[in-house]
Amino acid sequence: MLEKLSNAVGISGYEDEVAELIKSEMEKYTDSVEIDTLGNVIGLKKGSGRGKILLAAHMDEIGLVITHVGKFLHFVPMGGIDPRVLLGQEITVVTEKGKYNGVIGAKPPHIQKPEERKKAIEMDDLVIDLGIPEDEIKNIVKKGDFAVVNVPFAELADDCVTGKALDNRICVYAVLETMKLLEDTFCDIYFVATTQEEVGARGAKVSGYRIFPDVAIAVDATYGLSKDSKKNTFKLGKGPCIGLGPNVSPKIFGILKKTAGKEKIPYQIEVLPGMSGTDAVSLQTVKSGTASGVVSIPLRYMHTSVETANLKDVKNCTKLLKAFISSVDEKILEGLKCF
Repeated sequence: MLEKLSNAVGISGYEDEVAELIKSEMEKYTDSVEIDTLGNVIGLKKGSGRGKILLAAHMDEIGLVITHVGKFLHFVPMGGIDPRVLLGQEITVVTEKGKYNGVIGAKPPHIQKPEERKKAIEMDDLVIDLGIPEDEIKNIVKKGDFAVVNVPFAELADDCVTGKALDNRICVYAVLETMKLLEDTFCDIYFVATTQEEVGARGAKVSGYRIFPDVAIAVDATYGLSKDSKKNTFKLGKGPCIGLGPNVSPKIFGILKKTAGKEKIPYQIEVLPGMSGTDAVSLQTVKSGTASGVVSIPLRYMHTSVETANLKDVKNCTKLLKAFISSVDEKILEGLKCF
């Protein structure tokens, strides 16, 4: 399932394909599933009905939107993309007439001026080449069509996996796995694959207002330790990260940490000063306020076509979410309603 999620296309605002995939999986394990006006996939697993817990993981990915159609396609980024990682990438352009494979190219160094060779590549220097003749391409591709990098999911050594869109499809996968494991719960559990997180956590805001949960946990990717990036990064395979900061309820942080210790689940602490940059930003301020938490999976090379994570962290993230939800009873829920 993780491979299917990674390979599916769905940039912010265009999540239809991946949403249908998630909806079909949720339908196997929940009492009801729906897709709301903004495209969020919402699955409900009923408990006693005396409280509501929401698990949110965004399903949108970064990508490109076509702005000009000629012999070559010009584009702008949707979400945070470093233009230096785009040159030479194979991509897929999604149109009303289907998907078309292409490549991202630029002027080769042989014909660049000396001063051009010294400069970093910029977005305006890049174009998409589909190999389609200029007199035909305008009948196929339209302004506003979108593209994603075409790098298939793959397994690496030591339980590591790599692919595009693991931010945040790997957390969608963790939420789906949690959904499968849960049985009788005190609270009704809402599983939400949110839209448009990469451009402002808009899906989380809409779904949060609709559900108005007592407790909300944003499940997202965080920065994995890689070459020369020791500060504010986290080791792969050493457990999920539990967020701590003003965007997180101290009580939820405490329960998550206590639960991890009790269940012998390895974990790491992530300090999140100010905004966490996750769906919790929107969920925390729903209506009169929601007790929110953040649980993250470390991910190397974020916002590239080779995002890399460790499946041990996914398994332990799932165990932590299940144990947390299972621990919530009437007394704990009442305490969480008061910040």
